[in-house]
Amino acid sequence: MRCSSFLLLVSMCVVVSPAAAQVDVRIAALSRQLGQGEDPQARSKAASTLGASDDPEALPPLCEALKDPSEAVRAASARALGVLQELAGLECLKGRKGETDAATKTAIQASLKTLQGLKDQTPKVYVSLLELKDKSGQVKAEVLRVTEARMRRKLTKLGAALAPARESKAAAQGVLRKLGVRGYRLQGEIHETESGGLRVTMVCIGYPDQALLGDVELQASGAKPEELLKALAPRIIDEAADTFEWEL
Repeated sequence: MRCSSFLLLVSMCVVVSPAAAQVDVRIAALSRQLGQGEDPQARSKAASTLGASDDPEALPPLCEALKDPSEAVRAASARALGVLQELAGLECLKGRKGETDAATKTAIQASLKTLQGLKDQTPKVYVSLLELKDKSGQVKAEVLRVTEARMRRKLTKLGAALAPARESKAAAQGVLRKLGVRGYRLQGEIHETESGGLRVTMVCIGYPDQALLGDVELQASGAKPEELLKALAPRIIDEAADTFEWEL
């Protein structure tokens, strides 16, 4: 087992309405600017910033902004979806077949090409990611959901094909034969540290043969649980890939 730790010092002054709160206050503020801002230029800038955020929470507001009355905002949002590289953006973009603005249509086609290329990439590993478990009692269900999404996003960017939930052993073996790659199952747990921070443990086993390979840990402190997990989620995937020598 390998354990690493780091300190996050976070200062936030954005107030988010509980009714419209997102896990990341910065993404929430940008989403409000994109959806409610009066200036099209400011909305376009918000779209571009969301695209560069590397955060799955940026997807819904960008998809919604594809229907903005401003051509510039629609084009910026379409480009941002390509930069964000969240595969679910494919459906949003494909749903804009009736777009009439030339610049927006060009941006949509470019982002569709980017996302389709990501979807069609040759997988390097096959991964079954189990439901993340909170053993700390500090993490809200919404934060867990977003943390899992960040883990899946990181796996996809590393070139992993993700196994469906409750896949049978026979089905998994068939996929592995077809892809010619190794399979892994990951089970993550969140624990509280003595310092009041959070520790994420990731157990890695062979898939679907269930051979235990080991586990890795990362811990962080100095911020709210959602901020700690935002940093820990992609890093724990990197740790697992490095420790268990995935062929990436």
